[in-house]
Amino acid sequence: MHYFKLGAIALATSFAALASQTAAAAETLRLAHGLAENHPVHLAMVKFAELTKQKSNGELEVKIFANGTLGGERETLEQVQNGVLEMTKASASPLETFAPEYKVFNLPFVFRDKGHFFKVVDGPVGNTILASSKSRGFIGLTFYDSGARSFYAKKAITTPDDLKGMKIRVQQSPTTIKMIQALGASPTPMAWGEVYPALQAGVVDGAENNITALTTGRHGEVSKFFSQTEHQMVPDVLVISADKWASLKKPLQDALMAAAKESSVFQRGVWAEAEKTEAVAAEKLGVKISSPAKAPFVAKVKPMMDEERKNAKIATLLDQIEATR
Repeated sequence: MHYFKLGAIALATSFAALASQTAAAAETLRLAHGLAENHPVHLAMVKFAELTKQKSNGELEVKIFANGTLGGERETLEQVQNGVLEMTKASASPLETFAPEYKVFNLPFVFRDKGHFFKVVDGPVGNTILASSKSRGFIGLTFYDSGARSFYAKKAITTPDDLKGMKIRVQQSPTTIKMIQALGASPTPMAWGEVYPALQAGVVDGAENNITALTTGRHGEVSKFFSQTEHQMVPDVLVISADKWASLKKPLQDALMAAAKESSVFQRGVWAEAEKTEAVAAEKLGVKISSPAKAPFVAKVKPMMDEERKNAKIATLLDQIEATR
């Protein structure tokens, strides 16, 4: 009995030591972003962290830093590029300055509707784009839905003529700047945090974003007209340092990729609900939501699109997108 007890204790101690070693072996990936903790994309990243731990059998843990605590989007992306930070979330819009394939998200009226958009990002075109930034120090794991971008201002924008002479805030995207110019307005690149005071003070006349900008960004307090032109569908992209990715064993890469894709599907449902809720909230702020005819806007940017198609790589991607059913 005495020996049995000693044996049992020794066995239990061995298991405890093994469990302790396993726990100690878990590798932490820090994921920093600038969104609030109630944002649908943050909720998707929380789901991603849960799924990563589960699918890697506890070998990987994702620790999330929200609200820009480790820097703005540009800063965290640079940290990922330099291997100082493992992961971040970036809008696909400014990513075209790192990998030209991302440009297709900044081109106007590329996607027929949301169903078409999902088919494209879930398929070969999406995978090509996610892998395209490897030489720049980071790899995309998945896309998160960020809605369609539309114009909002102190007046309704029903035709391209309404944009004439207006100063419109845009992201740091050369292609979006060209699009705004093609539509007859004056593009004003500006960081997200500066947009509310700029709208309030009249430094810009309007902006373009998805409907949550009116509510979570409070832009609906100063811009009372939201015109659903839906000229772009620019997703958010979950990215990882290329060096960190290369350092992971294949089973852990597979676990991370599977967790990312699954969190993306989860996020679409959360985003769809959020859009409905935010539309109601925007109307309560006094925002008038309209849906102008898209054909005049499409016609206005056609010369720009013809010019873009002179780039063979972009033309191929656009043809593949168009052929996606």
